[in-house]
Amino acid sequence: MMKPADLPETIAIFPLGGALLLPRSRLPLHIFEPRYLQMVEDALKTDGRLIGMVQPNAVPGREGPGLQTIGCAGRITQFSETEDGRYMITLGGVCRFRVVQEVEGFTPYRRCTVNWDGFDRDLGEGEEDFGFHRKSFLDLLSRYFDTRGLSADWDTLKEADDELLINSLSMMLELEAEDKQALLEAPSLETRRETLVTLIEFALRGGQDEGLMQ
Repeated sequence: MMKPADLPETIAIFPLGGALLLPRSRLPLHIFEPRYLQMVEDALKTDGRLIGMVQPNAVPGREGPGLQTIGCAGRITQFSETEDGRYMITLGGVCRFRVVQEVEGFTPYRRCTVNWDGFDRDLGEGEEDFGFHRKSFLDLLSRYFDTRGLSADWDTLKEADDELLINSLSMMLELEAEDKQALLEAPSLETRRETLVTLIEFALRGGQDEGLMQ
C-alpha cells in the first residue's frame, strides 16, 4: 500500500473516455497505440509504476481534448505482451488526484502535475457503507439487468463486500462519461452508492429525469 509521500508530483496521463478507475479496484486495459505503448514502458521503469486515468473533457476552441479536473492513478499490477507488440495490463486503483496543469515535454503521451490533497482516504483500508440495504439494491439491479438482457452471478454479488460490489458496478455498467465522472468524484462509498442507484433508477424510467435532483 502506497503512502502520500510515495505519490509523485507529475504522472503520465491516459485520457480514455468512459473508462473508470476507482481506488482499490482493478481495471484491465488493452494498449496498442504507439504513444501509449511508450507510456507503459516508461511507467514500468519507475518505482510507483503509476498511470493517471482521466476522462477527456471537450474545451471549446481548444485543439484536442481537454481533461476533467479529477482522475485516479493506477499502479501497473499485471503486464503481458502479445506477439504483435500490444500490451495487456491491469491497473490497481491507488488514489484520486486533481489535475494542476499539463506539462510540456518530449514524451508522445500527455503528462500533468497533480495534487493529491483531499484524497488521503483512498490510501487506507476499504470503505464500508453502513446505510447499504443490499436486498433492495440487488432487486433494483436485477430489474436493470432484465431490461437490458444482461446476466450476472447473483451468488457472487450477494457475497461481495460493499466496496467491491459498488465500485465494480460503477466501473462496469454502461453509463455516460459524465455519470462515470460523478461516480469517481463521489466523496464516500455511501455517496457513490446513492449516485449509482439514482443513475439506475433514471435508466429504468427510460431517461426521464422527473423527480431527480439536478
